[in-house]
Amino acid sequence: MQIEKMLEYNENFVANKNYEQFLTTSIPNKKMVVFTCMESRLVELLPKALNIENGDAKMVKNAGAIIRKSFDSIMKSILVAVYNLQAEEVVVIGHHDCGMSCVDTKALMEKMRSEGITDETFNALEYSGIDFHKEFHGFETVEESIAQSVEIIRGHPLLPAHVLVHGLVIDPHTGKVDIVSIDKEKAK
Repeated sequence: MQIEKMLEYNENFVANKNYEQFLTTSIPNKKMVVFTCMESRLVELLPKALNIENGDAKMVKNAGAIIRKSFDSIMKSILVAVYNLQAEEVVVIGHHDCGMSCVDTKALMEKMRSEGITDETFNALEYSGIDFHKEFHGFETVEESIAQSVEIIRGHPLLPAHVLVHGLVIDPHTGKVDIVSIDKEKAK
């Protein structure tokens, strides 16, 4: 198991005080929230490509950098960062070649069934008002998805008017960033 190796490494990391190079406060230096995809290729590439150092930004992630509901956990995290952690800008960053762009919800459901999830479970979800296909559907283009997430954040009734919200797309191979939307209306 990888967790055992990770815990052993951590023990040495702490004993050798390797954490000291990462000490910072909980307030982001750049007063920014970055909401991006959980993509493993972006773990180091995205911060390096955008000059984000440890302590510079609050990082919030999910599959596809998708917000579909105004009061989901991502939006709550963004609002806490704005109100309690002094964030003044939100940057939504999707990426090309994203796995959420090609989710076949029927195939996903079948894979879940093959791992032991029963029809009764899917029926219970449906009975509870959860549309599996709607919940797991990805997007057609990353640009449209990022624009949708940006609009949900910008239009949120609890987001202060002065908070800037931008949308970007990064290439996970080169780190090149393309602009989807820059919040120029409120830019200083």
